[in-house]
Amino acid sequence: MKTVAIIQARMGSTRLPNKVLADINGSPMLARVVRRVRQARTLDQVVVATSTHPQDDAVEAFCTNEGVACFRGSEDDVLDRYYGAARAVGADVVVRISADCPLHDPRVIDAVVERFDAARHDYVSNTIDRTYPDGLDTEVFSVGTLERAWRDAKWISEREHVTPYIWKQPELFRIEQVTQPVNLSALRWTVDEPRDLALVREVYRRLGDEFSMTDVATLLARDDGLRSVNAGIPSNEGYELSLQRDRMVEGEENR
Repeated sequence: MKTVAIIQARMGSTRLPNKVLADINGSPMLARVVRRVRQARTLDQVVVATSTHPQDDAVEAFCTNEGVACFRGSEDDVLDRYYGAARAVGADVVVRISADCPLHDPRVIDAVVERFDAARHDYVSNTIDRTYPDGLDTEVFSVGTLERAWRDAKWISEREHVTPYIWKQPELFRIEQVTQPVNLSALRWTVDEPRDLALVREVYRRLGDEFSMTDVATLLARDDGLRSVNAGIPSNEGYELSLQRDRMVEGEENR
């Protein structure tokens, strides 16, 4: 069984353009994500999945310099991009990671992958019954599950956000959630806005390159000012916007 982390990354962002290569204390954000994800011991390979849009040539160039595999596919149909990336590298199990999560903890990735391996479910994540900080999202699913979603998902929101077709249908898929005793879901560690980037830069400045989820949570618990830097920014805004303009995909253009 080949377990592959696929990191979705593209330069286009309305709220924070070019954020995936934004500098975080001397390294591009995508480099921070790749290096931390690579530390997960349950992974066989890490792949960056970007789009074929010319602006994402910079992402491919980064991958070449960093020595990480890169797959290029549809800009908007991210489900199709994931399926193409998984097939290109011969993945059996896919771990979905976003490039805007530079505080990701490899221990969290391992915990979700290990639960998937033990349970043999179709989909295991820490993203539905949330107890982890926003920015440590980890979704694990079989390539067979991904293929079914790729084949049958009909709504734009399902194509743009990869997994809604799966987790919205527990009657079709065997789904399990990974939670933790302490609920840290109110913490926002993802990068969508300039204030998010400011928070992440300060975390790296204070903690260096090697730290855990607990280290970051402890730092924020001791510093109200730092914790409030990105307070009040709504979560999952991209998915909510997709739902507002949702419609069925016409024909097979996005396949």
